[in-house]
Parts: sequence; C-alpha cells; structure tokens
Amino acid sequence: MRSPFAFHLVPLTIAVLCSPLALAQAQSPAADATTRPTSPPAAVSAQTLNLAQAVRLALTQNPELASARLELQALEGAEIQAGARPNPEVGVLVEDTRSATRTTTVQWSQAIELGGKRSARLAAAARTREQAAVALQAKQAELRAAVTSGFFEVLGAQEQVRLTQASLDLARNAATIAGKRVQAGKVPPLEQSRAQVAEAGVRAELAQAQSDLLLSRQRLAAFWGAGPIAFERADGHDASLPELLSDRRVGELMANAPAIRLAQLDIARRQALSDTERARRVPDLTVTLGAKRAAELGRTQAVVGFSMPLPLLNTNQGNLLEALRREDQAREVLNATSVRVQTEVSQAIERLRLTREQVQLLRSDVLPLAQATYDAAVKGYELGKFAFIDVLDAQRTLFQLRQQVLRSTADAYRAAAELDRLLGRDEAQAGASTN
Repeated sequence: MRSPFAFHLVPLTIAVLCSPLALAQAQSPAADATTRPTSPPAAVSAQTLNLAQAVRLALTQNPELASARLELQALEGAEIQAGARPNPEVGVLVEDTRSATRTTTVQWSQAIELGGKRSARLAAAARTREQAAVALQAKQAELRAAVTSGFFEVLGAQEQVRLTQASLDLARNAATIAGKRVQAGKVPPLEQSRAQVAEAGVRAELAQAQSDLLLSRQRLAAFWGAGPIAFERADGHDASLPELLSDRRVGELMANAPAIRLAQLDIARRQALSDTERARRVPDLTVTLGAKRAAELGRTQAVVGFSMPLPLLNTNQGNLLEALRREDQAREVLNATSVRVQTEVSQAIERLRLTREQVQLLRSDVLPLAQATYDAAVKGYELGKFAFIDVLDAQRTLFQLRQQVLRSTADAYRAAAELDRLLGRDEAQAGASTN
C-alpha cells in the first residue's frame, strides 16, 4: 500500500523551491543540476525522436503494415488473372491402328465466354483490390493514431519524471530546513521525521516514474519492430493540445471514413459477384476447327464444330440467390457501420472537448491558485505561523493537480488519436493549438 506521505513529496519540494533558502540554492550550479530533468546515462548516446520520425518509422517498418501491403500486391495479381481468357485446346484423334485404313483428326477448340462473365469477374476482382487498398489506408491511419498516442504517452512520462525529480530536490531542501528548525528548537523532532518520510516517498515515486518512462518508450518502439533503432528522449511540446474539429470538417471526413468506405466497396464487390453468378447462367460457346486425314481415301477434310452445354439441370440458381442475399447483407452492414462510426466519432469528440476544457481550466485557474497556496504555506511554516501538516496538505493538493493535468493532457491526445483513426486522417498533429 502506498504511504500517505507519498503524495506530499512533490508539492513539498516545489514549496521549498519558492522559499528564500531554496531560491538562493537554485542560483548555485549544484542546485541547478539537481532541478534539471533526469539525463540519460553517459554510456548511452542521447538520441531524440519527434512525432514525425516516429510515424515515419512505423509506416516503413511495422510488420503488420508490411503484411497489408503484400495482401494488396497479391490481390493486384488476382485482378490480372481475373482478366485472363480461356486457353485454347488442341486435340488429336486417331481411328484404326492400321496405317492403310487409319483416319487422323487434328482439331483446335476455343471456348468463348458469353453473358459478360469476364467483365463481371474483372469488376469483382477490382472491387476486392480496392477494398485491400482502403484497408491498407485504414491500417496506416490506425497505426498513425497508435503511434501518436504512444508518443504523447512518452512525453507525459518524461514530464512526470521531470516533475518528480524536481519534487525530490525540493523534498531534500524541506528536510534540510526542518532539520535546522529542529536544531534551533523551533519545532519538535517529529517535523524532521515527517520531512524525511516525505523525501523517501518522493524517491519511490521517482523510481516508479522512471520505470513507467522506460516501458512507454518500449511500447512506442514496438510499433516499428524489434530493430536496432533506439531513442532516449521524445522531442515534442507536451504543453500543446490537439485541435477540436468543426462540425463541418467532421462531416467532410466522415464521408471518407475508412470503415464506411470499406462497407461501400463491399457492396460494390457483392454486386459484381451477383453479376458474375448471373452471367454463369448463360452457357459458353466452344468453337472447334480442324482437319481430318483419311489414309484409305487419300484425302484431307476440314472439320468445323460448335458446342454449348444445355442449362437444363443446373441453372446456377442457388449460387445467384446466395450472391443476392450477400449483397443485401452488405447493405445492412453499411447501415450498421455508419451508425457505429458516427457514435464513436461523437464520443471521441466529446472526450476531446471535455479533456481540453479540463486542462485549460486547471492550467489557467486551479494550478496558479494551488501554487500560491503552497507558497504561502511554505513561507508561513518558515515564519512559524503554520504547522508542517499544513505544508504537506498544500503539497499533496498541488501534486495531485499536476498529475491531473498530465492525465487529462494524455487523455486529450488519446481522444484525438482515436478520432484520427476513425476518420482516417493522416495528420495527427495538424492544427494543434498551444495553450
């Protein structure tokens, strides 16, 4: 169970920073070094990664995306094959084994497709290939959204490490101040113990924040596979917020949403398959040309023939009925998909709007007030006007508010990434506003 003092550490350190003693120490090189964000170890070269680089790496090296590209290429081959015409047939017929009375017939047969079979087959293959192309675009949009969400998760984890590191420095200063006040006999030893417990709690928080940062970097790097690419720091603006799209823009993007386009193409593909089954009800014509050599008569005769199956027992009625019902089913799927996408888009927009308002309210009104309260508590504690418990309460409140800002900012980018995935946007950061 987490210690109740664990929440006090961060604000406490910040409070001490605002005190005259902390400000004096902050001007020294040693104090400046301790308040900086944690830097990578000297043995590891610091390599930064921005969002554009992360997206580019994922789009070029993600294994699942490579599989989708190969699927599209395979269906391009299937479309080529769908346009192929039937091969001709060559046959040789020998009658009688005796050379004096033998009759030899050589013939060439060519099947001619009737009823528009080839065009219907080509249309079905083309719709299937277009579906794969849209599925690839949807996969790319999904990957961009996931990378964007993971990237800002790393940014948030970095900011958490920075804040916790600063809080640890402040907690150390607070413990030092409490120790001096105990030695001066101004406060009981319990005050120093509380400050030391708060410092220990911040150390635990820092270890947790560093672990979370490492895991978030690993999750982000997993989007482009387990290659040698590594980075130590994500380079971005964690103070910015994603844009809130207008209703008109959402309507424009909704019409080309990947899920809706896939459903529309599936209807077109099913219609082409229905046309294919309808065309199969028309029998094909086979033309035969050849020559017949009669050894006994000593002459060669021309052979001309036509053949066509009679659709008496099999009219392909069952396959056509199945194709028509599949076509109706695809239309229902489109209706269900449209409703689902509209609902999910509305929910994502509402989450984005709410989180943006929360972050803006916290940054503009609540955080400054909490910081001022904390500063007053620290100053009053130094002057002996407040108890140390008052400083801890103000510290806990400030720390929780800073955590809420980080969580709400991350939630805003997750909602924006989900919106980009649903609408198939290819610019996750377009129009982001800095607040």
